[in-house]
Amino acid sequence: MAASRIVIENCAIATVDANDTEYASGYIVVADNKIESVGAGKAPENLENVVRRIDATGHLVTPGLVNTHHHFYQWITRGLATDHNLFNWLVALYPTWARIDESMARTAAQGSLAMMARGGVTTAMDHHYVFPQGSGDLSGAIIGAASDMGVRFTLARGSMDRSEKDGGLPPDFAVETLDGALSATAETVKKFHDASFDAMTQVAVAPCSPFSVSTELLKQGAELARSLGVRMHTHGSETVEEEKFCHELFGMGPTDYFESTGWLGEDVWMAHCVHMNDSDIAAFARTKTGVAHCPSSNARLAAGIARVPDMLKAGVPVGLGVDGTASNESGELHTELRNALLINRLNTEHREAALNARQALRLGTFGGAQVLGRADNIGSLEAGKLADFVLWKMDTLAHSSIADPVTALVFGAAAPVTASFVNGKQIVENNRLLFADEDQIARDTRAEAQRLARIAAGA
Repeated sequence: MAASRIVIENCAIATVDANDTEYASGYIVVADNKIESVGAGKAPENLENVVRRIDATGHLVTPGLVNTHHHFYQWITRGLATDHNLFNWLVALYPTWARIDESMARTAAQGSLAMMARGGVTTAMDHHYVFPQGSGDLSGAIIGAASDMGVRFTLARGSMDRSEKDGGLPPDFAVETLDGALSATAETVKKFHDASFDAMTQVAVAPCSPFSVSTELLKQGAELARSLGVRMHTHGSETVEEEKFCHELFGMGPTDYFESTGWLGEDVWMAHCVHMNDSDIAAFARTKTGVAHCPSSNARLAAGIARVPDMLKAGVPVGLGVDGTASNESGELHTELRNALLINRLNTEHREAALNARQALRLGTFGGAQVLGRADNIGSLEAGKLADFVLWKMDTLAHSSIADPVTALVFGAAAPVTASFVNGKQIVENNRLLFADEDQIARDTRAEAQRLARIAAGA
C-alpha cells in the first residue's frame, strides 16, 4: 500500500541535525509515521498520495521537544513548600505524596502531559517512585494517560527502600521492600516496554536517589536493567546536602558512589547533576552517562547552577527536564529553553558565552533524544527519522520583529504552537489538544488536589 503523505512548506526549518542545517524557507514531507525528505524551497512535485498540504508561512518548524525528567504526580501538589531547599521540601511533601492512589496518579499525569504537549513536547517521561500499598496500578494509569494524549513516552519505574528508620528521608510507610521494588519493576518492564524503532512506550529502571534507596537496590536495579536491556535513571548530585549525605553515609561523593554500584554508563541518565567537580564530569564523559538539566527546578529549590557548558565541552550527553511540578509549577518544557540559556549565563566563569540559542534548542531536542537512548529515531528532522515535529507561529506581535526565528523561539516569549505531530499524527492544533479536554482536565486535577489535601490533613 502506498504511503500517505503530508507536506509542510513555506516555513523556516531548524533540523538540529549534526551540521545544524537550517532553511530560511523549506519543506518537510512525511510518509506515514516517518520523515521522507527535508529541504529548501518547495516540496518535490508529483508526490503520490498526498492527503494533506500545510502552508506554514510565518512558522518555524523544529523537532518536537523531548522531556528527560519529570514527576507527573506532583501536578496535584503544586504551590506547596515554596521557600524550602530540597531536603526540607521533600520532608514536607513526602507524607502527602505517600497517600496518592490510582485515580490521582492518572489525573495528575493528564495534567502534566497536557501542559507539556500543548507547548511542543512530543516525547515525555515520568520518574514515578511513590507506590503506597493498596494504591492500585499506578504505572498502568500513567502509561494509559500518555497513550490517550498521543505522546511518545518513557516511564522511569522508580522505587524507594531507604526510609527514616534506615537514615533516609521518606517516611517508613512510603517505601517498598527491596524484593518488592525489584519484582514490580521487572513486571512493569515486561508488560509495557517496547524496544521497536517507532515505540510509543518504553520503560526504564529508576531507583529514586542515594538518600532514599539502599546500596543493594541500586546494585540489583542496575543488574536487572541490563538483563532486560532497558535504560537506567536516578537523581544525582542535586544539592550540597546530598553531597554531604553521601560522604557521611558512604565515605565518598555521589559520582564515585554511583560508579561503585554500577550506575555510570551509556545506558544511564541522571537528573540535575548540579554539584559536579572536574573529576565527576570526566567520569560522566568517559562513560557517556547522560544528564537531565532542570534549570527552573534547580532555581526554585536553590540547588545551584549546573555546569552545562563544561559538560557539553567534555562530551556528556545533556537534555532538558521540567522536573516535578511541585518544584516547577509551570510544568512547561519550552520555557526551559530560555531558562537554561539565561541561568547558565549567570555562571561567573562562562557568562555570555555559556550557551547560545541553538545550543539551547539542541538541549531540548536532540540532546533529550540522546539521553533517552533514542537519538537514532527522534530529536532531529532528517529523512528516515520518526515524524515528531512542531510548527511554532513566529509572525505574531511577540516574535515578528526578531529576524532570526531560532533566536526568537529561545530568547522570546513562549511561542504559540500551531501544530504538533507525533509519529506522523497531529496532537495539537492552535495551542489546544486534539485528543483531550483541557477544561475537564483542569477540573479533574483541581478536585484530586483537594481530595489529596483532605486525606493528608486527616492522616
